[in-house]
Amino acid sequence: MVKIKQLHSFFRPKKDVDMTEGNIFRHLILFAFPLLLGNVFQQLYNMVDTWVVGNYVSNEAFSAVGSVGPIINMLIGFFMGLSSGTGVVISQYYGAKQYDKVRDTVHTAIVMTLLLGIVFTGVGIAMTPFMLKMMQTPANVVPESTAYLTIYFSGVIGLMVYNIGAGILRAVGDSQRPFYFLVVSAIINTVLDLVFVLKFDLGVKGVALATVIAQCTSAVLVILTLMRSDTCVRLSLRMLKISWEMLGKIVRVGIPAGLRMMITSFSNVFVQSYINFFGEDCMSGWTAYGKIDQILFLPMQSLSLAVTTFVGQNLGMRKVERAKKGVNIALGIAMASTAVMMIPVLIFAPQLVAFFNDKPEVVENGAMLLRYITPFYILCCLNQIHSGALNGAGNSRAPMFIMLSSFVAARQIYLFIMANYIANEFLPIAMSYPAGWFVCSLIMVIYYKNTKLDKKLLVDEK
Repeated sequence: MVKIKQLHSFFRPKKDVDMTEGNIFRHLILFAFPLLLGNVFQQLYNMVDTWVVGNYVSNEAFSAVGSVGPIINMLIGFFMGLSSGTGVVISQYYGAKQYDKVRDTVHTAIVMTLLLGIVFTGVGIAMTPFMLKMMQTPANVVPESTAYLTIYFSGVIGLMVYNIGAGILRAVGDSQRPFYFLVVSAIINTVLDLVFVLKFDLGVKGVALATVIAQCTSAVLVILTLMRSDTCVRLSLRMLKISWEMLGKIVRVGIPAGLRMMITSFSNVFVQSYINFFGEDCMSGWTAYGKIDQILFLPMQSLSLAVTTFVGQNLGMRKVERAKKGVNIALGIAMASTAVMMIPVLIFAPQLVAFFNDKPEVVENGAMLLRYITPFYILCCLNQIHSGALNGAGNSRAPMFIMLSSFVAARQIYLFIMANYIANEFLPIAMSYPAGWFVCSLIMVIYYKNTKLDKKLLVDEK
């Protein structure tokens, strides 16, 4: 009986956090830290998959798992952007104390996610062969990539349900429960990876299956939490329906963000095709670099999400100056933490790459990328924090246009000129990433400094 009560208590979220009052630095840290740890565990999904296949399967499998990211991120990126609209709507209405609107948004978002999950499963599986061909994936890598993506997209609804549920909880200041659930799923993923690969010899299929099971587990946990909540985000199966008013607001913020993430990921398909041109060792070096890249991005991404919630809640209460102050504090924290993380990466670059794949040619390529590209991550703090602030204000169109012009247009122009007229070599091609970051950060800061933060508040609509 005691254990049942303890379990019931665990799934009841802690008191929601009102960020419109109190110490700004403390709010941002307390919100972002569990989010940062959660993102670390979420990255463990692919990192563990990559480590297992890199050390216990084959170099082809390692390249396959590492190079399918742009394909996965195209669909998932669109949904993540769309679901961010849910978080913005909830945070603004929560800040404005309009809890009936929060409830309507929660139930609308869950129905939307379930419907999109069915669509994304079919689309993901259907587009896999076409996308692998577009990326010029080597013939010996295609079978492994196809197997991984087919299983991954078959269970993609688990990832989608978790992310929408976690976004709902974070919008009202609860970043702890999503973190706990990611810890559980990361452990499950790690154990199943080893069991399926080492014991049952399932190879790439095994790591994909482990990922799907882990993601579905986190989805179940977050849904149970929402159903057990005694706050305005409580999920009731009887209330599951679409509020067209709330769906319109979610779409208004979410579609631009979703298109931005989807098109950026699609453009990375072309970047991957340039990388694939240089062969398996360069592909594997790029894959290993990408895993470290994801870790370096985590502090700024976590603080960007914290800023979105912070700005949303404070603008809901019309506290514009407090919202702006929070943006500046978050930027300082992001830049400081990123600078600290860069030091060991620069020093131990070969060892970090060798952790994933110790083939000498792979280590050489991966370490070169880390040492040349890592210093530019400070630039990313500028575009990530300011785009998070604009999203929290309900202005997702500006970040969309700025990031598309930088990460898609400018980057593709750079790649075309570099490959055809200057130096079609591995490192110059890879430097297209810092080039895009520079353009994006410059435009984003100029726009942010010259715009009115409370211009597009959702709570002002009648």
